[in-house]
Amino acid sequence: MSVATPYFDQLFADSDDPWAFRQRWYERRKRALTLAILTRPRYASVFEPGCANGELSFELAPRCDRLLCCDTAAAAVALARTRLLGFPQAQVQQCRLPEQWPAGQFELIVLSEWCYYLDADDLRQLIDRVRTALTADGQLLACHWRAPIDGCPQTAEQVHALLQERLDMPCVASHHEPDFLLDLWSRDGTSVATLEGLR
Repeated sequence: MSVATPYFDQLFADSDDPWAFRQRWYERRKRALTLAILTRPRYASVFEPGCANGELSFELAPRCDRLLCCDTAAAAVALARTRLLGFPQAQVQQCRLPEQWPAGQFELIVLSEWCYYLDADDLRQLIDRVRTALTADGQLLACHWRAPIDGCPQTAEQVHALLQERLDMPCVASHHEPDFLLDLWSRDGTSVATLEGLR
């Protein structure tokens, strides 16, 4: 069973930064690696589900023409909206995924640190929605903490294995270390050097 919304409501009732995104070097370094692994300098449209308080959203916003973020916790949505006030191209919605998937197409979808809260059935449904929502040259980035999390139905390894199995797209960049997995899949598997005429 996927983790229910009240779990996240309680986390944000206790803190406006429950995972210490702003304080921990681990989190700041991981955001830098997440941005660095992207193969394009800018994207027309980005969707970031599970945006929490908007720390990664704040760094994605300058890299795109349109940013849609969402979270299931009302407090997280309010915090992310405040964090993104300086970016008119950014919008934050409250919704529960995969059921309340937004309309539209996205050049990049970012799944950062939340897919292991979904059970296998919900994750399969989410991946199917991702495939439908990506543009013809779309990309999916996934980043997940590898240590077991109490109450989570899946691990990072299970999440990334299912993504690899069901996305039917080449994985064009990976960074794996003991703490987390970071992978980028793309419908266009052309390398950055090739795109710039270096190969």
